[in-house]
Amino acid sequence: MGPLHGIRILELAGIGPSPMACMLLADLGATVLRIDRPEPADLGVQRPARYNLLLRNRRLASADLKQAAEVAQVLDLVEHADVLIEGFRPGVAERLGLGPEACLSRNPRLVYGRMTGWGQEGPLAHAAGHDLNYVALTGIIAAIGRAGQPPSIPLALTGDMGGGALYLVMGVLAALLERGRSGQGQVIDAAIIDGAASLATVFYGLHGAGLWQESRGSNVLDSGAPYYDVYECSDGQWISIGPIEARFYAELLELLELDPKEMGPQQDRAQWSAAKVRIANCFKQRTRQAWCELLEGTDVCFAPVLTFSEAPDHPHIKARETLINVEGVVQPAPAPRFSRSVPSKPIPPPERPNTDLQSVLQEWRSSTSAPASFQLNP
Repeated sequence: MGPLHGIRILELAGIGPSPMACMLLADLGATVLRIDRPEPADLGVQRPARYNLLLRNRRLASADLKQAAEVAQVLDLVEHADVLIEGFRPGVAERLGLGPEACLSRNPRLVYGRMTGWGQEGPLAHAAGHDLNYVALTGIIAAIGRAGQPPSIPLALTGDMGGGALYLVMGVLAALLERGRSGQGQVIDAAIIDGAASLATVFYGLHGAGLWQESRGSNVLDSGAPYYDVYECSDGQWISIGPIEARFYAELLELLELDPKEMGPQQDRAQWSAAKVRIANCFKQRTRQAWCELLEGTDVCFAPVLTFSEAPDHPHIKARETLINVEGVVQPAPAPRFSRSVPSKPIPPPERPNTDLQSVLQEWRSSTSAPASFQLNP
């Protein structure tokens, strides 16, 4: 079920942010049909299908989009879809006959989501790239890292998944709401570079105000401050602290039995380095578990640094079922939570294309039920 129950989405198979966006929409109840090529592309990281979690909650069909007859089948489905999502380079969908003009002429109420790295226009629009490149150009990677160290790579979270998938989902939902008023679909140009830059809004504001130093590891949120960092324990494990607020910092010093006078004023950057050494020496005196027993649940803004293997066993994550087990595979649960329209437990990714396009078309032609606010296509 879920709040998007009744919304129909066509996904033209891509990698990274577009399947992540479709997973999020499917998690919330949308019906997603992923159309893959007959021979799936080499994605670089091979794994059994059950671990390709971005493809959960899908039906999977194959179509050769270089064959006119199969493109025609997809266009027939477009007539009865609410959303189409593609992650090709600019112009590719048009060359296949599945660009916005072709699709919207068949279904003027279609929300057409386009996911790219550089965007549909601009000097780099047609260049190859990946998450790292897009985030690098926004200034974000230059700001991440410790003093004297190279810039750090933030996995693919800031670019592909945050700046890409989440902004595409936001665009799709906003366009569906707007369609409920206008009755018209539209095209969403979701570029990872745009979304990543948007995620950095607060830091651009701090930089503009002269409150963010461009040298890494010299600011409050980039490991410069002694009260916002990770520290090693006696057993080689790590913990994190983040008491930015003065009262929370005072509580930390009290629990660590550190003299505030020796530590110096919290915001005195000249004393940060010495204060960090004192805190580091303190945390090295006990194991991570000992610090959890003392600090977890207090107002010192504390958490142990857990691995992917450890996180599922933490009491808070277990209590909320933040991570769930689906047929033997641990994975994040659908988010966010809803009081009424609760999403169903995820369905594992299909092992191979197992859906016939014609049968889906018959289903979609005969289905007319839909949330009134979204005014689904008959």
